Amino acid sequence: MCLFQVLMKRADRYAAQSTWKDFALVKICLGALGVLIGLSVPARHRKGAGLLAVLAFLPTYALLLKRFLPFLTSPED
Repeated sequence: MCLFQVLMKRADRYAAQSTWKDFALVKICLGALGVLIGLSVPARHRKGAGLLAVLAFLPTYALLLKRFLPFLTSPED
């Protein structure tokens, strides 16, 4: 089994036992890392880095919303 598959199986196991609070901490951590990386980009490359960030953000945000919106619109149990 390749390393990527091993990491994905372990990530699935972690996700199965995590709560929304754990994922919130992961998002805050990754957001802070993104800010730190953004601060280290030289001024002449900021437009390209910003474009790359937008191209990564928009499709992933759309996919997340697509999966989350049914939870918002469904009646409570």
